[in-house]
Amino acid sequence: MDNESAELVVKAPSPGWKQRLATLTFPPLGLWMVWTSASSFARKIFGTLFIAVYSVLYVAGCAAVLLKIDYLHLEWRGRGIPSLTHTPVRTDYDQLEQHRQRQSGQGTITNLSGGIYWTGFRGPRRDGHYTEQPIRTDWDSNAPELRWKQPCGGGYGSFAIANGVAFTIEQRREKEAVVAYDLKIGWELWVNDWEARFFEQMGGEGPRTSPAYHDGKVYALGGRGEFRCIDAKTGESIWRHDVVGENGCKVLYFGCGASPLVFDDKVLVFTGVPTGADAKGVVAYHKDTGDVVWRAIDEQIGYASPAVAEILGDRQLLVFSANYFRGLNPENGEEMWKFPWNVQHDNSIAQPVIVSSNRVFISAGYGKGCAMLEISRTDGKWSAEELWKNIFMKNKLSSSVLHDGYLYGLDEDRLVCMDPETGRKQWKDGRYGYGQIILAAGHIVVACGDGDLALVKCNPNQHEEVTRFSVLGGKTWNHPALADGMLLMRNAATMACFNVSTITAYGTR
Repeated sequence: MDNESAELVVKAPSPGWKQRLATLTFPPLGLWMVWTSASSFARKIFGTLFIAVYSVLYVAGCAAVLLKIDYLHLEWRGRGIPSLTHTPVRTDYDQLEQHRQRQSGQGTITNLSGGIYWTGFRGPRRDGHYTEQPIRTDWDSNAPELRWKQPCGGGYGSFAIANGVAFTIEQRREKEAVVAYDLKIGWELWVNDWEARFFEQMGGEGPRTSPAYHDGKVYALGGRGEFRCIDAKTGESIWRHDVVGENGCKVLYFGCGASPLVFDDKVLVFTGVPTGADAKGVVAYHKDTGDVVWRAIDEQIGYASPAVAEILGDRQLLVFSANYFRGLNPENGEEMWKFPWNVQHDNSIAQPVIVSSNRVFISAGYGKGCAMLEISRTDGKWSAEELWKNIFMKNKLSSSVLHDGYLYGLDEDRLVCMDPETGRKQWKDGRYGYGQIILAAGHIVVACGDGDLALVKCNPNQHEEVTRFSVLGGKTWNHPALADGMLLMRNAATMACFNVSTITAYGTR
C-alpha cells in the first residue's frame, strides 16, 4: 500500500461517527443506535449516561433558542419554577381597543338595575360566601349560560358589583384603569385611569387588588399605591392619595396587594414597606373626605386583605404584617393582640376564616401550613393562643371557606376538606391549579388556575366534582365574583359572565 492510500485509511471516519452525529443532533436517535450496536454492555451503559447528561443540555439549549425568538415564553403559574408556554396570558391591547371601538357605536346604555351585594373582594363579608339567592348546581346536565365574554386589561383584580354594574381595575398599556361594566351585557360604562405600571418578574404587569363599593362610591388601589375614591355613576375622582409615598414607604416586592376595606365611616388600606421615621403600614381614611383618621403598624405589611370581625362581642380589624397576625381597634388602630406569623418571602396572602366567636383559622403556602387560634380576653387584656397547627392546608394564593362545620380550601393546587376542631384532613383530591373559590348553595365554585370553571359538592366524606369546563384558557389567579345570580371570571386578558341564577331568563337589553 502506497503512502497516499495509507493516509486515506488513517483519515477515514471511524464506524461510530454516525452514532455520535445522531447523538449531537437528536439524542433519542443516538440512544437507540447505542443499544442496537455491537458494542459491549459496559460501553452501552457509559454511552447511555453520557447521552442522559447531554440531553439536559440539549433541551436547555433548544428552550433557550425558542425563548430567544419568542416562540416559547416563561410563565409563573404558582409553583416554585416557571412553566414553558407558547401562549402566555397577556393583554392584547390592540384587540381590547378594537372591542371598545365596536361597543362605542352601539348607543347609550340606560336602565341599569340590580342589587347591592357583592361589594368587594370575596364578597360582602370578605369570606367567599354567596348567600344573596339560590344558584343552579346541575351544571353537569345543564351548563351555565354564557352571557358574554370579551377582552380586558391586565392585572389580578376581581370585581365589586352594585346596581347592575361590575367594577374592576386593569392595566391598559402604561396606565392603570378603574373600569365600570354593565353586568348584564359587558359594555364599558366609564374609565378612570392614571399613568402607572407595576411590574415584577413572577406575576408580570398590572394592579393586584379589587375595588370596593360603598354608598355610591368606588375605592380602588393601584399596584404602586395610587388610591382613589370615584363616583360610581360618573367615574369622576372625588379624592385621591399616594398611600406609599405619603406614608414614608416603598412599594412591596409584589406590589400593593391588599384590597381596600370599607367599615363604619372609614376605608382601610395597606401601604408597603415603611422606610421613614414616622412611616406606617396601615392607614384609615375618612370614606367621604379622604382625610387621615388614624395610622398604625410601623413594620412591613402583608399581602392579605384586611377584614373586620366580631371577636367575643367586640369588633376588630384583622391584619397581617410580615411578622404578625393582629387584631386592631377599628376606632383608633390600636393593637389589641398579636400572634407571630411569618411566611417565606413575607407572603401572607390568604384571608383568615372566622370559625366561631373567638376562633380564627389562618393559612399560608410556601411550606407554612395552617393554624387555629383562640382569642381570649382576661381582665381587659387580649391574647391569641395556638390550638393546633399542621401542613394539611397551605392556602398559597387563595383562601378557605367554612361550610357546615368544615373548612374547604386549596392546599397549594389540590382541594382539601378539613375538620376545624381537630385539624384532621377529611380528604384531599382533584387538581385545580392556583385558582380561587366561592361557596354557594352548598357547593364550591372553583375558578381554576388554568382558566377552567369547576363545581364541587361540599361533602366532608368524599370529593364530588359535579363538572369542569374551560372558560378563559391560561393562567387565572383572579378571584371570581357573584351577584344577582351572575358569575364573573377574569384573568389578565379575558373576562366572562355566566348566568347561574335559578331564574332562567335574567334581564336583557
